[in-house]
Amino acid sequence: MSVLLETSDGDIVIDLLVEHAPKLCENFLKLCKVKYYNFSPVHSVQKNFSFQTGDPLGPLSKDSDGGSSIWGHVSGDSSKRTFPAFFHPKLKHVERGTVSMATAPLQSDPDTRVAGSQFIITLGEDTDYLDGKAAIFGKVVEGFDVLEKINTAIVDDKGYPLIDIRIKHTVVLDDPYPDPPGLREPSSSPPPTDKQLKTVRIADEAALHEDDNVDEAELERRRRNREAQAQALTLEMMGDLPFAEVKPPENVLFVCKLNPVTGDEDLELIFGRFGKILSCEVIRDQKTGDSLQYAFIEYEDKASCEAAYFKMQGVLIDDRRIHVDFSQSVSKLSDVWRKDTNNKRRAHRGGWGGVDELEKRRQYRNEGERVTDGNYRMVHGEEEMKGRLGRNGNRPEKDDAPLPSAHDEGGIANQEMIAEAIDEIGIVATIVEIEVEKEDETTMTAGQGGDLLRRHEA
Repeated sequence: MSVLLETSDGDIVIDLLVEHAPKLCENFLKLCKVKYYNFSPVHSVQKNFSFQTGDPLGPLSKDSDGGSSIWGHVSGDSSKRTFPAFFHPKLKHVERGTVSMATAPLQSDPDTRVAGSQFIITLGEDTDYLDGKAAIFGKVVEGFDVLEKINTAIVDDKGYPLIDIRIKHTVVLDDPYPDPPGLREPSSSPPPTDKQLKTVRIADEAALHEDDNVDEAELERRRRNREAQAQALTLEMMGDLPFAEVKPPENVLFVCKLNPVTGDEDLELIFGRFGKILSCEVIRDQKTGDSLQYAFIEYEDKASCEAAYFKMQGVLIDDRRIHVDFSQSVSKLSDVWRKDTNNKRRAHRGGWGGVDELEKRRQYRNEGERVTDGNYRMVHGEEEMKGRLGRNGNRPEKDDAPLPSAHDEGGIANQEMIAEAIDEIGIVATIVEIEVEKEDETTMTAGQGGDLLRRHEA
């Protein structure tokens, strides 16, 4: 007996160990048959260990009762929500992909453990910690790549995936058990309830689209619409569009395949018979001024634009058959909006000199703070500058301080001062002579020592 679980990450096939755990297998099979597990979230993900599921609402919902067995579900009797779990002594949590029922001790008898609807699938080997706590009833035979996706999913501190992983559908491949009284198999997969939808965090990509019966062409159309909306929003954020939902004007006609010699006046003359033209512009190269062979014609009203569209398609102008279509360009609207925005900015900023576009030159310092002396300020002190002027031949101003006693009124040293200076010079000369004599004696002694050393060696 096998069951197929269709999850948001892929399909998982579980083989049931009916001979070793018949009651557990019957409960799981019948819950899958009534689609009880549909939209149940995967939670308590522990990398390389296990994950848990089977509660239709999950631990994030305040309305969750933890799930119910098939007998409590079909009867509505709360006393039958759980049943005693059987632990086969030969079944251990050794292999990866072991499937077991989550159990809890009975309040009236702690030695008895009971199960409901939640089950555990191991993500690693040798998870013997679960022995005696989770009752084994099956094993995964296909879908180990799905187990790896769940194993590497980004989870919060409680092990709940940030992007929802849910059981989308269950298919019973073989059921040998008779149905319990009151069981009714639904004809189709039921949609998620409002309580289940409130538990959605970030839906997986497939859940974002209710497109189970949508063909590939419709999916491609939706994808292109999403890309177009994203690009329009980007242009709005960059300031290239006034708003993302902007539409091209309905009174502007697009004309292409023009002859390069066709000018604005020519087109305005030809298209003017359908109504009043507000503007007619042949688009030209900005550098060379050559025609790019397409133009935009703006009419006063939509009716004139439509009349020109139906009458001028394929008309021969200057030996060229033109193509006419309604304009899909919003560049003119963007230009008008951008110009208006810039004008508002200039109005707030103001102008200078009577011209709005001009602005007074900004300076780091105000002119009123500048010191505009006629002479440059020097970095030298006043006394040093006096000395520099004296050395350059310009005598400094005469100081009024009295001269030393050794000088006469003209500033010339007297005879006593000169004699004292001569005596000092003689003393210095004598000291220098004595030092020189000592150096000569030292040199001589060194030379004699060398001669004595050579004689001793001989």
